[in-house]
Amino acid sequence: MDILVPDPSPATVAAHPIDTLRAASAIPEALAQRLAAEHYGLIAAVHRLDSERDQNFRLRSLSGREYVLKIANPAEDRAVTNLQTEALLHLAAADPGLPIPRIFPARNGMTELDVAFDDGSSRVVRLLSYLAGTPMHAAAGSTVLRRDLGRCAARLARGLSDFSHSAANHKLLWDLQHAAELRPLIDAVPGERRSLVEDVLGGFETCALPMLPQLPNQPVHNDLNPHNVVVDPETHAVVAGIIDFGDLTCTARVNDLAITAAYQVADDDDPLAPACEMIAAYHAMLPLEPAEFSVLFDLIATRMTMTIVISSWRAARYPANRNYILRNNAAAWARLRRMATLSRDQATLQIQRACHVG
Repeated sequence: MDILVPDPSPATVAAHPIDTLRAASAIPEALAQRLAAEHYGLIAAVHRLDSERDQNFRLRSLSGREYVLKIANPAEDRAVTNLQTEALLHLAAADPGLPIPRIFPARNGMTELDVAFDDGSSRVVRLLSYLAGTPMHAAAGSTVLRRDLGRCAARLARGLSDFSHSAANHKLLWDLQHAAELRPLIDAVPGERRSLVEDVLGGFETCALPMLPQLPNQPVHNDLNPHNVVVDPETHAVVAGIIDFGDLTCTARVNDLAITAAYQVADDDDPLAPACEMIAAYHAMLPLEPAEFSVLFDLIATRMTMTIVISSWRAARYPANRNYILRNNAAAWARLRRMATLSRDQATLQIQRACHVG
């Protein structure tokens, strides 16, 4: 997650706290281990996890139970951190069977701790359950798995439909409704790709953007990509966990579905077929409105474009973290090229037929 400045020229984005989210000093594993023992009574082995801005540690207790200790970046808005905490607590009550992390209170009963560190920073510390499984990007795709993902996405949206928080409307770089504001960053995209990127953003501005204010709006996960989903390690048939609520925000509900679908598009001659399986399962649980069907194609393509633009720009700025930042870039470009072979009407009809609409 990153906060978006109102008018992000490369200069103004560079000056924004978006950059400071990488500047915090690293927390040693030994310190994370001490924090777990002191504040949560956990004696555990500790292993650092990859993360873009927070510092996360996988804990394995003496009993074999596993947790994640999350230490927020000190530049993170405390209200936004609390938004994520409260959303997880709300979902746990609204849909107890939903496979999301559960939050454990500290010894003092608090779900968020404000801890002072030796570098002078003060950071929010939380303890969550660890969701074991195979990362979806490493699992064999299947119709049954995509349908379960669609159902889980619908349950997430339904569970958050009545959630409210003072920070829910914070502005994000990754929020689809603000995609047009990325135009100043297109120069970071390799030259041979810019024309298609500009075409997609143009389609978004013309066909989707004017419709978004008229569509159902609510808090959503906003980042159901295969790195944020783990699946049953034995069957690869069901979703075992949905993680990383760091991009949660209030936006058009259909944006969340479009983001999920963007990662299910195939790099083959029928690119929308697997995504349609997921969308149909979502629609069966949480029916789409006609206007939501009409914008899905543009929103899916726009999410791919955002992945390409933002990751290209950030990889140039943070070369040390380049591999992590670009983890979805190549696949997004391959899928976007396939999407470009479809017309808007053709794609919308295919999605509607998969959902038995029209």
